Amino acid sequence: MSLIKRNGASSPAFPALFDDFFSRDLFNWNNSNFSTTQTTIPSVNIKETTEAFEVELAAPGMEKTDFNVELDGNQLTISSVKQHSEEKEAQNYSRREFSYQSFQRSFVLPKDVVDEDRIEAKYEKGLLHLTIPKREEAKQKGPRRIEIG
Repeated sequence: MSLIKRNGASSPAFPALFDDFFSRDLFNWNNSNFSTTQTTIPSVNIKETTEAFEVELAAPGMEKTDFNVELDGNQLTISSVKQHSEEKEAQNYSRREFSYQSFQRSFVLPKDVVDEDRIEAKYEKGLLHLTIPKREEAKQKGPRRIEIG
């Protein structure tokens, strides 16, 4: 929010408290999930287990056909493009509305760890879930007891 800061001396009706309040960024939007184009970027949770990587991307209001998920080497890219347009014509006016949403998120996975043939994806209740299994040889083995001779 960009407002002109008032000087407390020039307007006694507005105490310095209000000047300070209006000069601050109330919700600190720059550090939130907004890009420089003022569009939202979906939040992502990535969890690594011994068996797989689990990715959750929050994208409510979308359809599963809106997503494009690609794995190129060890780089995972999730992207989407969604367009909507509406046109209405009446006797005295014409109204056109359109919207365009797009995002792309990329993540680098550890090299030679992912079992590409068994990756699963599903979209439900506003969340895109990806399960990216690890190769058998890349799975971390549990501790092994070594006998002392």
